[in-house]
Amino acid sequence: QVQLVESGGGLVQAGGSLRLSCAASGVTFKTHTIDWFRQAPGKVREFVGGFRATTTYYADSVKGRFTISRDNAKNSVYLEMNSLKPEDTAVYICAARQLGHVQYNAWGQGTQVTVSS
Repeated sequence: QVQLVESGGGLVQAGGSLRLSCAASGVTFKTHTIDWFRQAPGKVREFVGGFRATTTYYADSVKGRFTISRDNAKNSVYLEMNSLKPEDTAVYICAARQLGHVQYNAWGQGTQVTVSS
């Protein structure tokens, strides 16, 4: 059974930084990839960033400010967020999908990030 648990969210002032973690169990990076999404109140969930083979790619809204990395030994993926803006306020959610597939087969519960102006 695939399980994803996010942590690291919190309240930060604009311009600050946070590092989110997504701990995965029941999957390995040999067979799955994990991406980050976010959902703000009243808005649809949007893609933030993820891996494609050995490279990472990001939504235009976070490019240059957010960085995704992973630790294979810890089976974890991280989202380093810098230069945070109030519009980055959202619940951040990680999701896993099998390599070569487009559907996500597991979602975490999310961690709240609030950026004050």
